[in-house]
Amino acid sequence: MKNNDFTSGAILPKLLKFMLPVLLAMFLQAMYGAVDLLVVGQFGTTADVSAVSTGSQIIMTLTNILVSFSMGITVAVGQRIGQKRPDEAAQTIGTGLIIFGIIGAALTLICFAGSVHLARIMQAPKSAFYLTSNYIKICGGGFLVITAYNLLGSIFRGLGDSKTPLIAVGIACLFNIIGDLLFVAVFHLGASGAALATVMAQLISVVISFIMIRRAKLPFEFHRSNMKLKKNYAAIILRIGTPIGLQDFLVGLSFLIIMAIVNRLGVTASAGVGVAEKVCVFIMLVPLAFMQSMTAFVAQNYGAGQLQRAQKALKTGIAVSFAFGVAMFLLTFFRGDLLAGVFSNDADTVKAAWDYLKAYAIDCLNTCFLFCFIGYYNGIEKTKFVMLQGICGAFLVRIPVAFLMQKIGGGSLFLIGMSIPCSTVLQIIMCFAAYYYFNKKYSQDNVQTRNEV
Repeated sequence: MKNNDFTSGAILPKLLKFMLPVLLAMFLQAMYGAVDLLVVGQFGTTADVSAVSTGSQIIMTLTNILVSFSMGITVAVGQRIGQKRPDEAAQTIGTGLIIFGIIGAALTLICFAGSVHLARIMQAPKSAFYLTSNYIKICGGGFLVITAYNLLGSIFRGLGDSKTPLIAVGIACLFNIIGDLLFVAVFHLGASGAALATVMAQLISVVISFIMIRRAKLPFEFHRSNMKLKKNYAAIILRIGTPIGLQDFLVGLSFLIIMAIVNRLGVTASAGVGVAEKVCVFIMLVPLAFMQSMTAFVAQNYGAGQLQRAQKALKTGIAVSFAFGVAMFLLTFFRGDLLAGVFSNDADTVKAAWDYLKAYAIDCLNTCFLFCFIGYYNGIEKTKFVMLQGICGAFLVRIPVAFLMQKIGGGSLFLIGMSIPCSTVLQIIMCFAAYYYFNKKYSQDNVQTRNEV
């Protein structure tokens, strides 16, 4: 408990100590997804690459919804640890496990039964249609495993422990590489082999993680009796997590729409954007790691009534991640072909990917602000605002600009991709405005409280 307490001590060392395992875990998670495309790109066909690109976009969108919704547990557990109420943290976790078990079962049914419809909605290229459908069906069939895999990480981050999720991801990454080489390179199962390797690796990781958890020393005792759906704890999780999950669903939907727009341009464009999306996961690692770390760090301090310390952490996170953002911009904009070439040996696919990556390179300069703000607002329970800014960025800017660029851009993936940094600019403006609004309101509430006393 003492080592995982963020409410005292120097901010930057504690923030970095927590963030670095998160960053490494996210790197391994990115490798986890990238290996699928990397192996398929080397041993499969362009149609296989397109299928993994489109299918993984759907699975990633649904997984991100789970991760975002599970922020309700991260925040609720973090606040109760900050308030020194560990028994309530245990009750929150028990309720959350039941809620996410139901969600995981529902997503399994949707993906397994509706894989063909999802491929059709995404306008998967004809040559890759059934490959895409099979990829979705296999990954979707293991969504209970995917749910457990991601939920464990959210719970431990709420406890201030970022090392256990790192170990879980490392195990999954190792077995996914082995599975990809076996099913794709040896058995030549293409996109279906990559999907099978993903599910099996996460299953192995979940089993090993549960064994580790049983041996770990938690800040509370967790018993089978905690596994009850209690209304008050469920309400807290839903109140915090639902706006975040809904926001991420709608934002993910906007990226699926962009993918569908690109799929109309043919299998090469589809494969190129799929490669670019995998590269993007790597170039956005630092701001994404700060977002998750900021949520846990701010939640504990907010629970302890230390809002000014939480605000200092926000500014520290922005400053550090901006330095990395500049480096990623220079690398991606000017040498994106090198990054794309890791995932494909097809010259046309690499060229298409680099064209799209130039837009993401510009967004590297924006996300260091946006993601830190999102982590901060999640931590202080302003999740409805997080939902609002995400929806505004997606549906007021990102989708309309992508459609417009498709019509007047002559098929340029760079111009279609520019819809992404344009939407981020609007979201940053909203975040700054909300920061000053919430800060002013907090000061006024404190003055009123002192006057009443």
